[in-house]
Amino acid sequence: MTQEERRRYLIEYLLKEEIRFRQSKIPSDVQGQRDLLRSLMNVRMPKPISTEFLQIQDEYLKERNSERGITDTVNLSPVNSDERLFIWQGDITTLKCDAIVNACNSQMLGCFSPLHACIDNFIHTYAGIQLRLEMNEIMRRQGHEEPTGQAKITSGYNLPAKYILHTVGPIIQWEVTKEDEELLASCYRECMKLAAENGVESIAFCCLSTGVFRFPQQRAAEIATSTVKEFIQQDNRIRKVVFNVFRDSDLEIYEKLL
Repeated sequence: MTQEERRRYLIEYLLKEEIRFRQSKIPSDVQGQRDLLRSLMNVRMPKPISTEFLQIQDEYLKERNSERGITDTVNLSPVNSDERLFIWQGDITTLKCDAIVNACNSQMLGCFSPLHACIDNFIHTYAGIQLRLEMNEIMRRQGHEEPTGQAKITSGYNLPAKYILHTVGPIIQWEVTKEDEELLASCYRECMKLAAENGVESIAFCCLSTGVFRFPQQRAAEIATSTVKEFIQQDNRIRKVVFNVFRDSDLEIYEKLL
């Protein structure tokens, strides 16, 4: 199958799966089809799906992720202050390393808002349907929502990264409290601990809690860098830590800190 044939197959399968979508028209342009497929994947509840769908989806996403461009961490240069620490600006779903960190909500099932610009949405989109299925099984066994400051690990599926670490950061209501700071530090610490226990040698962190969770960027970066530095001083199993930034303001903050 060509990439276009795979995309149409996936769209048609997902449209037929839900009665409310069956009369929807498939756009004629490539970007419209990509957006529709992503939206259908975003809103799909965790339920069984055919082996054929997953096989074609995996073929499609591997080629799609290659088209989007992949950055290998072996080609990154460390900061001057520590050869184990790196700063990289870009889309974390295109980063090839042992593990990337996902900023989740307490349900841990990914973002259900079509085409939402959060990292949770992007990771689930480009990893594939299997990620939500695995997270649903993990949460079903757990029997309750994920506490803030903890972490879970899954396969990276179709992403360049081998693993995904999932953590729920603190939500800032008014002012940042000492508890908020401790919970954010716990997110970084627990991800590092879980990564090391699973043989991860390179890990990339997004700027946890600084988006819709409203943790101030400067203080969040201070906590992130100090917690990671403390961990790698005590545990040498993780050899490379990438602080992934998207906004120019975050890049400036991390460059000054490191």
